[in-house]
Amino acid sequence: MVTRITVIGMGYVGIPCAALLADVDGFQVTGLQRRSKRSGWKIEHLNAGKSPFEGDEPGLDELVAKVVAKGSFKVTDDIDVLKDSDVILIDVQTPTDENHVPQYSSLKEVSKQIGERMKKGTLVIVESTVAPGTTQNIVQKIIEERSGMKAGEDFDLAFAYERVMPGKLLQNIVHLPRIVGGITPQSAKRAVDLYSKIVKAEVHQTNVLTAEVSKTIENAYRDVNIAFANEMALVCESLGVNVYEIIDLVNELPSRIMHIPGAGV
Repeated sequence: MVTRITVIGMGYVGIPCAALLADVDGFQVTGLQRRSKRSGWKIEHLNAGKSPFEGDEPGLDELVAKVVAKGSFKVTDDIDVLKDSDVILIDVQTPTDENHVPQYSSLKEVSKQIGERMKKGTLVIVESTVAPGTTQNIVQKIIEERSGMKAGEDFDLAFAYERVMPGKLLQNIVHLPRIVGGITPQSAKRAVDLYSKIVKAEVHQTNVLTAEVSKTIENAYRDVNIAFANEMALVCESLGVNVYEIIDLVNELPSRIMHIPGAGV
């Protein structure tokens, strides 16, 4: 029996996830991508068996070529593909504005499209980074309003955040533990069963809000530690000492894991 999976958003998260799922026997995967000026070119590029990140992501070029040739992966801009999907993964961008407020316009739009087209029994998974409560208060609410269905009864809904870094997309998805939260135990279990097909590390099952909070704290922890390292780099520079040597010395204590300075915070 074929499981039809649609991955919405062909970016750093959607493409490697879609390719890995398409490499699983019995999975037929479709990437759904808007034909926008910025990203529309990815449709033909991926359908030709080429990764948009050519040469920058170990193993991804070969995997995309393999699953396209196999016939288990294709990309389209036709949203009606959602009608026949057994599983739908949401991987759209959720950027912040100049005031650091999350912008969910794309998330809301795809939630409407899903609600207007999905069939009963579909599993919907949010992989995009969102604030705690978003899966239920925005995605679930919109899908229920548009479909007339009830989450947890007529369809399943889960949040499973990504932990990918550019240059290690496949490696991170396959080998890092995954956190999956469902609005019901059944939703969570269905999502865990799906990710267990491509993740070799442990897939942790929890509720949706716990998973969302875990992602938020995980990102905040990283930001705070990089910011601290950057401040210490300035202190070391003012004192004329080597910050990297300092970090090595601090990290000799097993309970200390000081980050290296970096951009982004």
